[in-house]
Amino acid sequence: MVRVLGIPAFLVAVLIGIYLYSQDAKSNGSTSTSGRQAITQAQSAAAATNFSQADAAMQAFYMQSGTYGGATLPPGSGVVLVRADATSYCLQAGAEHEDGPGGLPQPGGC
Repeated sequence: MVRVLGIPAFLVAVLIGIYLYSQDAKSNGSTSTSGRQAITQAQSAAAATNFSQADAAMQAFYMQSGTYGGATLPPGSGVVLVRADATSYCLQAGAEHEDGPGGLPQPGGC
């Protein structure tokens, strides 16, 4: 008789554990509001760092040539040069962009 009750009791305990884990993951996991917010903030900080390095490369190119047109960024910079003309440029990293020179990272593309 103990065996017969042991298996269902074990299954109930496992199902309760799974339910409790899923509820905890909703409020504390990477899909929670605070988890998504932390991920977004980290991505923005990384993009800002990448933009500052790309800005330095763009300014160095401008100092040598007097234009941003024809500029390229080093491979692996994490930033894409979307547009560059004689006096301005637009950089994009992930879901953010920066109009330069002197711009600040903004959400969205160029």
